[in-house]
Amino acid sequence: MLLLDGCKKEILLHLDDMKKIVPIVFLLIALSLSASAEEITVAAAADLQFALKDVAARFEQQSGNKVNLIFGSSGNFFSQIQNGAPFDVFFSADLDYPKQLEAASLAEPNTLYQYATGKIVLWVRNDSKLDLSKGLAALLDPSINKIAIANPAHAPYGRAAKAALEHEKLSEKLKDKFVLGENVSQTAQFVESGSAEAGIIALSLAIAPAMKEKGRYVEVPTSFYPPLQQGCIVLKSSKKKAVALAFVEFLKEPEIVDLLRTSGFGK
Repeated sequence: MLLLDGCKKEILLHLDDMKKIVPIVFLLIALSLSASAEEITVAAAADLQFALKDVAARFEQQSGNKVNLIFGSSGNFFSQIQNGAPFDVFFSADLDYPKQLEAASLAEPNTLYQYATGKIVLWVRNDSKLDLSKGLAALLDPSINKIAIANPAHAPYGRAAKAALEHEKLSEKLKDKFVLGENVSQTAQFVESGSAEAGIIALSLAIAPAMKEKGRYVEVPTSFYPPLQQGCIVLKSSKKKAVALAFVEFLKEPEIVDLLRTSGFGK
């Protein structure tokens, strides 16, 4: 009987220990689940195709979260977001688009951040004999049959290109030679592939490793076109706002500001 009583006491002691341990185990599991990596989807202007990949990689390494980047024209993304596209963050090459989303209550208040100012260049392949020292006037050369620009209807870089050409009174003279890209990245591809002899593209694309060795460029004076102020914003529909907000805040880190500057963006 004494042996049986001793066993009962030992079992009761073990049960008491288990009662203490089980909540701790569940707490650790809960913390582990809450700390698991999340993935946000970012809709970004095509001029960011190279720079933002680097930014996202650094964010992923530091935070453990994932960033799914989708590149395209700012105007098209703006329309898609108005129609309920499931993005978490929107990077626009035109600050007005995120401002409009904020005004329409489609974005989180006070998350708008102007991360950069874009620049445009006249770009040709290395095998081109075009004299770029003439600036945009070089496009009057008889050897130029097609000139690539982004579609001004929805691409901010296309509007900048059009404004610069109009500033130099070249738009009307060259209008039959324009080839319109869906976005500035596709515009660059047209020139790189030889589908157009010259193109007006983003400086950020011209100096990126993928194109730097394939062509040469001359910057278009910023006085020729309205400032390409670019902004990002967290969307109201995002289901991962904490990570989305962290990504936007990450852009303000000095090393990221420097990265964007060396990638062809002004501030």
